Amino acid sequence: MAYERPENELPLSPEEKPILLKQYFEYYRALSETNPSALNAKLPRSAFEDLLNELGEMLLAKSRSLASIEGPVGTFLDDNPLPSAIAQHLPREYRVFCLALNAIKQWVAAEQSATDRYLLGGTSRKLCCAAADSCLVSGDILGSDCELHHPVRDGRPAIPLSKHGHDLIEGQISSEGDDPIGQALSKLRREGNRSWAQLRRGCLDLTGQPEPGTSKRGAANDRAFARKAAVAANVSYEEIREWLNENGL
Repeated sequence: MAYERPENELPLSPEEKPILLKQYFEYYRALSETNPSALNAKLPRSAFEDLLNELGEMLLAKSRSLASIEGPVGTFLDDNPLPSAIAQHLPREYRVFCLALNAIKQWVAAEQSATDRYLLGGTSRKLCCAAADSCLVSGDILGSDCELHHPVRDGRPAIPLSKHGHDLIEGQISSEGDDPIGQALSKLRREGNRSWAQLRRGCLDLTGQPEPGTSKRGAANDRAFARKAAVAANVSYEEIREWLNENGL
């Protein structure tokens, strides 16, 4: 059965959209004062562990199948042979696996972009930025620095924030409550302008599970970040990964 992208069966009229956004934004403006962590709610990755395992198994099986039959994938591999220096190190089915991962990444990006259009249509970004004059968190006047942030990635629209407001929201995981690991990691991440993905890759690499496709220089930077993070938070690389999983990062 072919995949069909979900479509909104109750589309909003052009007149209804700004009214809905005004009510929606006021809800989050009030929530930012009473429960700011709700503006950056993330489902732990472990909640989808079964689904991700099923997808991974299916991806491996399909890669093995495509590597052994004639078709566009096999033709592409033949038309783009490996340099002799690395040919023996990259099996055909692994090359298909990598190509499939890249195709999935592009598909996910397109489908996630479509989720922003589900409720508000193709002008969702313009509508969200135009529906508020000030940042819902910091109160800063919004201008060209308007940034859109999804409080929860479940289809609801993004909220407009200033850069300062966005930084405050992204720091809620560590600043709210008693979370010394989060405080240490978030501070180090901001100071080094690094990403959570880089921290995860560095921890994986240092525990003997390097992610494929990372450049030599990038991997070295990721490892350095992970080493500093372990020292700053006084935890192991495995504990850092557990914290990332628990916070959906």
